[in-house]
Amino acid sequence: MGKHRAPEGAATDFDAATSALTDVTGDYTIDVTHTRIGVRARHAMVTTVRGAFTDFSGTAHLDTATPAASSVQLRIATASIDTGTPDRDAHLRSADFLDIEQHPEMVFVSTSVEQVDRDVYRVTGDLTIKAVTQPVSIDFTLTGSALDPFGNMRVGFEGALAIKRSEWDLTWNAVLDTGGVLVSDRIQVEFDVSAIKDA
Repeated sequence: MGKHRAPEGAATDFDAATSALTDVTGDYTIDVTHTRIGVRARHAMVTTVRGAFTDFSGTAHLDTATPAASSVQLRIATASIDTGTPDRDAHLRSADFLDIEQHPEMVFVSTSVEQVDRDVYRVTGDLTIKAVTQPVSIDFTLTGSALDPFGNMRVGFEGALAIKRSEWDLTWNAVLDTGGVLVSDRIQVEFDVSAIKDA
């Protein structure tokens, strides 16, 4: 059992994912209302602060026969960061961090896609934050596919990305009297994606 996981058979277990569709090739738009882009950072060396971006848009082209022909684009409004604490969110939006007045968006554009396991795809691309562009790779697991009750072909993906925020000019910090820093350089970005096939 992994760390921070409920025991098998616990009441928190999800129903098994469905993969009712064998070919999900096509063009998709991210369903914002059923997608989460979360972030995690260590605070004061002792705990984890979690938040999410709530305003974003994205598209994908999926090709199951030729995964290399697949592509992804994602745009995130930096002002939409929400950690549940208004003062902290205001600081994250300031020039110390995301500087939303000068840089209202973060952008990810894929440059390659490869299948690395039966349901796992490695998406490599350029991530731009605060006018700094760096290459990143994210392993996405296809968690399911189905026709929903409204006739939409829907696919789900989960993935996570660890970055060093300093590589994107997000360098603000404060040194603790006991050693260490207030905010970790390493940030984890988590993706729970639901996408709907375009008509």
